[in-house]
Amino acid sequence: MAYGQGKMSNHITYHLGIPEALREDAAQLYDEAFGAKLALAISNREQRLRVLADALCLPFALVAIADERLVGLAGFKTPQGGLTKGLTASKLIHTLGILGGLWAILILSLYERSQKGSALLMDGIAVSQTVRGQGIGTGLLNALKAYAHSNGFSQIRLDVIDTNPAARRLYERQGFVATTTQHFGYLRWLLGFGASTTLIFTLANVE
Repeated sequence: MAYGQGKMSNHITYHLGIPEALREDAAQLYDEAFGAKLALAISNREQRLRVLADALCLPFALVAIADERLVGLAGFKTPQGGLTKGLTASKLIHTLGILGGLWAILILSLYERSQKGSALLMDGIAVSQTVRGQGIGTGLLNALKAYAHSNGFSQIRLDVIDTNPAARRLYERQGFVATTTQHFGYLRWLLGFGASTTLIFTLANVE
């Protein structure tokens, strides 16, 4: 898949990297998908969008664009960086103040997952509500598989929470296999979910 140049499918093109002109749109789309989780760390949406827009590392995502409009993105993490790697302690404290920044650091650390070895780690997938059901999520996953394969990764790894069964079904239809489940029911009152399952896609047979 020539994701770097864009692949046409029903007027949707898939590209590597978020265009700088769409940085704020990417922050809004990411917040649309993950705002409920991020709100625990940064409750004020205006502040949250400002932090995201400033922190997103644009090269570490595959995007779906329709008529110059960002309609989907799939972030990822490699040894060189990741889509949300810019959410650093210094940026959070600078934007939110000491107390707000420290609280955000604490909460975001609960979501942190490390990239390991030859596995490409997904860093969030989001599709605009206006175009859901049109295969864009599948298109992004296919683009991600092609990117991982061409860059020497042997696996793609992601985590899905127990309150998002629809996402898990999508990943399993795409060949991801559940491996381990981490339970932290004692934090359900805070996080809104009590378990996270790791799913892995093996790239050995991808052409």
